[in-house]
Amino acid sequence: MHTMGHIFHNTDWHIVGIDSFRHKGWADRVEVYLKDHPQWRERLTLITHDLVAPFSPLEKQQIGHVDYIIAMASLSDVEASIHDPVYYIKNNVDIALTLLEFAREVKPEVFILISTDEVYGAVETKHDDKCKEWAPILPSNPYAASKACQEAIAISYWRTYEVPLIIVNSMNNFSQFQQPNKYPVIVQKAVANGDEIVIHGDKNDIGSRSYIHSRNFADALIFLLQNTIPYRHQPNACDRPDRYNVAGDKQLDNLELAQLIAELMGKELKYKIVDAHSSRPGHDKHYGLDDSKIRALGWKSPVSFEQSLKETIEWQAAHPDWINV
Repeated sequence: MHTMGHIFHNTDWHIVGIDSFRHKGWADRVEVYLKDHPQWRERLTLITHDLVAPFSPLEKQQIGHVDYIIAMASLSDVEASIHDPVYYIKNNVDIALTLLEFAREVKPEVFILISTDEVYGAVETKHDDKCKEWAPILPSNPYAASKACQEAIAISYWRTYEVPLIIVNSMNNFSQFQQPNKYPVIVQKAVANGDEIVIHGDKNDIGSRSYIHSRNFADALIFLLQNTIPYRHQPNACDRPDRYNVAGDKQLDNLELAQLIAELMGKELKYKIVDAHSSRPGHDKHYGLDDSKIRALGWKSPVSFEQSLKETIEWQAAHPDWINV
């Protein structure tokens, strides 16, 4: 949603959006967003299609000419992937295959595969050196493994079929319109209701993440499309495609994030700390990405983390129907 809006605000591009809306997707989000921007309707073609299946000839005709493909569709709930790993892995692998086969046919200028920090596995502590691009791939849960599979398949298409690949690994996104099962929304709802929030970890080592607003992440994607040319595989070379990490401005542990949300809401935080491994096997306490590569090219987050979080909390408080489901 925020990628669509950022593209509309900052370019003259036409967008073909493809979604099945069956994995907690809400088509209402599109209508709400376009209601305030009716001029964008003519620049959007929205196709309802489950990407685990190949495109039909009619759908390919609807899609038309394609310059860029941004492959961001995947099941992404870690806990759900732990309970149903086969479904998650098959779904995400099939999505990647559908889009890569389509790219092999239409030959776009760029194919961006959106991946995750979780493919690298955990870092030891909140303060450890963060994972650089091409760090060892060590996924800890089925969701992370499914994204690692997507990366491996995409790299094979880059090498074998010359798909112009860029892999982008990002950390936790947050934003308005976010699903209510995501941690920042869970915290906001609990604080608003005066309920106790569960913090995973122990008193001396609470799990940490870097959070980035989806609009800032969208800005990074447009930056890459406008300022880089995908590296092409050279025959007989032991080379690899382009990869960029995109992280938030701050690394926060989960208690710090919850406390900040409560502070911005002007309310008290009630919480308890529990060991995550008893309820979520394969849990990674700390993730970390080094995004100095893209920042060295000149990219920086347009809006600060604090301002992004403040605006998101205020929007969600004004639109409780989006989070109270």
